[in-house]
Parts: sequence; C-alpha cells; structure tokens
Amino acid sequence: MATYAQTIGILHRAPAAAQTWSLPWKTMAWFGTLLIACYASVLGGLIRQWATDGDMGHGFLVPCVAVYIAWKRRSELAAVKPARNYGGLALVAWGAVQMIVGNLAAQIFITRTAFLVSLIGVVLFLGGARMVRALGFPLFLTIFLFPVPAMLYAQITLPLQIFASGVAEAVLNFMGIPVLRDGNILELARQCISVVEACSGMRSLLSLSFLSLIYAYFFDSRIWMRGLLSAVTIPVAIAANAARVTLTGLAANFRPDLAQGVFHLFEGWVLFAGALVLIVVFHRLVDWSHGKI
Repeated sequence: MATYAQTIGILHRAPAAAQTWSLPWKTMAWFGTLLIACYASVLGGLIRQWATDGDMGHGFLVPCVAVYIAWKRRSELAAVKPARNYGGLALVAWGAVQMIVGNLAAQIFITRTAFLVSLIGVVLFLGGARMVRALGFPLFLTIFLFPVPAMLYAQITLPLQIFASGVAEAVLNFMGIPVLRDGNILELARQCISVVEACSGMRSLLSLSFLSLIYAYFFDSRIWMRGLLSAVTIPVAIAANAARVTLTGLAANFRPDLAQGVFHLFEGWVLFAGALVLIVVFHRLVDWSHGKI
C-alpha cells in the first residue's frame, strides 16, 4: 500500500517538460559557409543591386529580419527533432544545376533564385520537413531578396505609369489646372512631366508589401488577416503613387523646380509613410469590426 506521502507526491507530480533537441550548429555553420562560398558571385551581384537600384533598397533589411524571426523561433525549433532528409541534397543539386543553366542562358533571375532552392535544400537535409515548416515564414521572406524579372517588370510598370498619369490628369483638370496627357507624359502650362519607370510605383509596392508582411507577422497571428493585409497593400501602394504624381503636377504648376530634387524625394517618403499608416488603420478597423478592440 502506498504511503500518504507517496500518494501526495503522485497527485502533485509536475507535468513532464517538453523535450528539446540540440541543433547541429557546427554542421549548420559548415553548410552555411559552403553555400555562401558557392553563391558568392550571385550574392555579390545582389548586394550591388540593392545599393544602386532604388526599387531594391529594402534588400538589405530582408536577411536581417529573416534571421531575427528565425532566432525568435529558437524555442520552437529546439522542439523539432532534427531528422536527416536526403531529399534536401537533391534540392541542393537542383539549385546548382539551375545556377549553371541560368548563367549559360543569361537569365539572372533563374541564377539568383537558385540560391533560395539550395538554401531550402540545406534546411531540409539537416532538419527535415518539420524544420522547413518551422522556418517557412523567414524562408518565404527571402523572395524579397530578388528583383522582379525584367520581362515581368516591363509588363507591370507601363500600366502603372499610365494609371498614375491618368489619375493625375483627371484630378488636375478637376482642380482647374489645364493638363494634356500623352500616354505617360503630362504637359502642363509651365512644364512637361514624364512619369518614368522609377515613378511607376513598383518601388513603393515592393517595399510596402515586405513591410506589411512583417507588420502582420508581429501584430496578428491570423493567417487570413496576413493575407488580407498583403492584398490591400497593392491598391494602397498604387493609390499612393498616383497621389505622388498628382502632387508633383500640382507643385510643378506653381514652381517647376519642385517637380524634382529634395522636395520630390521628401514627397515620396511622406506618401510612403502615409500608405503604411493606412495599412495599420485598415488592420485596426478590421479588428474593431470583429470585436477585438
């Protein structure tokens, strides 16, 4: 017969702690170094483009945020038992072949995304499918490391240019400012404004999409809300760029020098910040409508 003390001990026995596993840090470091060495020229080209291409200014932020999120998930990762999956080596090999084919075909997007394929392959090989799922979001964010393919970029930017210039023409005419539009060119009384690719809105669309994903990740755990915020980012970014072109035309009507230089740059930053605020406000309104606030 159990003693009284033993009975009490059984009744008050603490639940067993969740088992944790030690990640293969040395192996991960070795594979990471090898991966960077193999793709050094590709990564170097990416970094140079981030520094020179205004559309890719967010590129420097992407790896920092992805690594930070992975680090925040370290307790979750420690609960995943590492399981070697040799399918990961097949992915690494696929990435190597993709890089070679991309170089031979002069397809820079194919060459660069080969790094992501190999990165996923390394994670799969060292940690297994559960590890890939646990790191799914930071791995997904690495898509923003790569510029939009040139062919797709050209197909997207021209309609955005036409839309922004069309909105500007309609608003300026409504305000009594005469303007004649020829495609993406606005002819005002004192100046001619060309809505070039850099003013198409792709820059704000890419950066705003990245920031809205990060905002949704840290401030809302609902998957549908993250998708909704990502979707609403597109019209918000397009509308913000149309507003920027309109304000540029309005300023140029009074002082042509305001259509470029410091004022034009400051105007872009203000409208970008305003677009980000709109996304936050939209999120709060949806929360309010669902009774969360």
